[in-house]
Amino acid sequence: LNNNPARYILTLSGTLRSPKMDFHPPFLMLMPVPLGVETEAVVTIIPRDFLRESQIRVKLPELELADGTRTCPFSVEFPEGKNIVLSSDGTSNELTCRISFSSSKPMSFLGEILLEQQTIVFSPYTHTWHCTRLIKKL
Repeated sequence: LNNNPARYILTLSGTLRSPKMDFHPPFLMLMPVPLGVETEAVVTIIPRDFLRESQIRVKLPELELADGTRTCPFSVEFPEGKNIVLSSDGTSNELTCRISFSSSKPMSFLGEILLEQQTIVFSPYTHTWHCTRLIKKL
């Protein structure tokens, strides 16, 4: 450096940590119920290796019935909120997710409910907002 033509070798090392979400229980099966009766299950979401606070978003499937109408018989609720909050020791809070199902017409469903973690970060170098997304299928 300082106009010195000598070569320097710089060695960098690090650990790549990618945010992930674990679920307890890992699979969800809602009990069959009579028409118009709601069934529900509670899932605990355990965030791991998050570097900044984030929020969970849910994409619920829309189902087509035998008569051609479309419906979404699911609802999702986060009783303590959807925010992933980091503590001072770098760990994240667990989230409780209540998933319910109710239908006035006969149906069954085997599929996925998508839970997304979206972090929005402002980059001072490019003066733009970047969105990173982690999608976990339940």
